[in-house]
Amino acid sequence: MSYQVITTGYAVLALIADALVLLALVGFLASRRSPAMRDRWDGFRDGLAPFALHAAWIVSVLATLGSLYLSQIEGLVPCEFCWFQRICMYPLTLLLGIAAFRGEVAIAKRYLLTMSIVGAALAVYQYQLERIPQPTVCSITIPCNEAAFNIFGFISIPFLSMAAFLLITTLLLMARSGSDDVALDEEEEAAPEPGDAAIPASA
Repeated sequence: MSYQVITTGYAVLALIADALVLLALVGFLASRRSPAMRDRWDGFRDGLAPFALHAAWIVSVLATLGSLYLSQIEGLVPCEFCWFQRICMYPLTLLLGIAAFRGEVAIAKRYLLTMSIVGAALAVYQYQLERIPQPTVCSITIPCNEAAFNIFGFISIPFLSMAAFLLITTLLLMARSGSDDVALDEEEEAAPEPGDAAIPASA
């Protein structure tokens, strides 16, 4: 496979990832507006939740493989901000895999969500460095504000990184374990019905 085919393929995956994140965000916001939309959102999340952690792991694997391909095969030397993002992404490949196959959703949310959010913030910051003209950042030899490529005119390496981190973050937020469902059911059973009136205590 040629360099152009692989980078274009990753660019398409990044657009799909961004579309999924946007869809999830719109669905969540819409669910706050009406009970009907809330029911649809709950049904969508319930269908995705059992697979969300595994999907997040797959996204991290694809992102790591793409990163290694660009640096080890195509010879693109990572800039300083690229290394910071790798520090966040590479451990996710291992840790999300362990959490997914052990079903440790709560642990993944507690400890791995922060890494994904930090990685997304770094990617967003570097992407704006590329888009907004400014003096050389990081290094003269390997500047952080110059795009190595621009697929479709706007998709660069930090854009790919940003899409991966945002999708991982979204999937982790939507992931739910069996124990979460049990706790939710218990809360719903314990909650009084809206029309129920309090029964006064007899004297």
